[in-house]
Amino acid sequence: MKDLKYCAAYLLPISAALALTLPGPWRWATVILAFGILPIMELWSPASAHNPVPDEEDQRSGLWFFDALLYLNLPVVYATLVAYLLVATGVVMPFVDLLGLTLSVGIVLGANGINVAHELGHRVHPAEQFWAKLLLLPTLYQHFFIEHNRGHHKYVATPQDPATARRNEWLYTFWLRSVSQSWLGAWHLEHQRLTAAHLPVWSRHNEMLRFTAAQVVYLGSITWLLGLPGLLAALAVGVVSFLLLETINYIEHYGLLRRQLSSGRYEPVNPTHSWNSDHELGRIFLYELTRHSDHHYKATRKYQILRHLDESPQLPFGYPTCMLIAVLPPLWFRLMNPILDQQDAHRPHAAA
Repeated sequence: MKDLKYCAAYLLPISAALALTLPGPWRWATVILAFGILPIMELWSPASAHNPVPDEEDQRSGLWFFDALLYLNLPVVYATLVAYLLVATGVVMPFVDLLGLTLSVGIVLGANGINVAHELGHRVHPAEQFWAKLLLLPTLYQHFFIEHNRGHHKYVATPQDPATARRNEWLYTFWLRSVSQSWLGAWHLEHQRLTAAHLPVWSRHNEMLRFTAAQVVYLGSITWLLGLPGLLAALAVGVVSFLLLETINYIEHYGLLRRQLSSGRYEPVNPTHSWNSDHELGRIFLYELTRHSDHHYKATRKYQILRHLDESPQLPFGYPTCMLIAVLPPLWFRLMNPILDQQDAHRPHAAA
């Protein structure tokens, strides 16, 4: 019964449903929940370092309940998206209400779309990987499937990784760098893969070409059905969703570096190369993404058995609060740089 707590992740699309059906301040319902109510609640809720024992890990890994919670997000995300496009193009409302509605639905596409796609994208079953790609389509971020799995996990905490924020790098500069370089990196990774397999780059074998075609068809279909307002709404909500992802990327690896060895290679990824958060609410709403150190240590580990690792650096607050602080870079630097200095001091081999 205690695992029913993960159903709370559906409070985000429920709040978006309220934003879609009720006028005025209700259009901001998901924004208020995610970045108002949750940060306040996390200040008073416990952070748990409890880990499942090995026997419990095996049992929990095979339970259908945890997978079903992920799969259900596909119809939820698409139903929310369709409702948003119809409301945004068919209901006259003040700009401030439209902004709140777009942010609310964008949060759902990020948290229940990209985040769940991230979990399923690490699975080996083709159906789950296809599910992940479908969830990434309306976020305009299908290249994430390539760059994250084959780029980010290889180069995390190095200058070669666009999704690793550098010390004293502003969030907004990071957005520009990570968004552009991740997209280019995905093309490069596909080029490498196809060249190694002796397959033509400009062919159906190139997944980036397929992703691009799928996104053009997606946006083109919306434009055909709903006109320019529909296209602008789809673009706006997609951008909100992937900037939410990039803000999470920013806080997950800010300032952490792997040591470069004399051979030119980097030390293996270990739990000290990702910021961890055991704050309970963030863990529940993001399907344990906040236990990010263990995810990078073993990417195939399912969300329900991710562990707290004592050696991993700890964020001072949960993800929602840290994301809010990150939008004010001087405040973020003042909070995190001393913690980063302490982390480096306890890692004598950390890169300068």
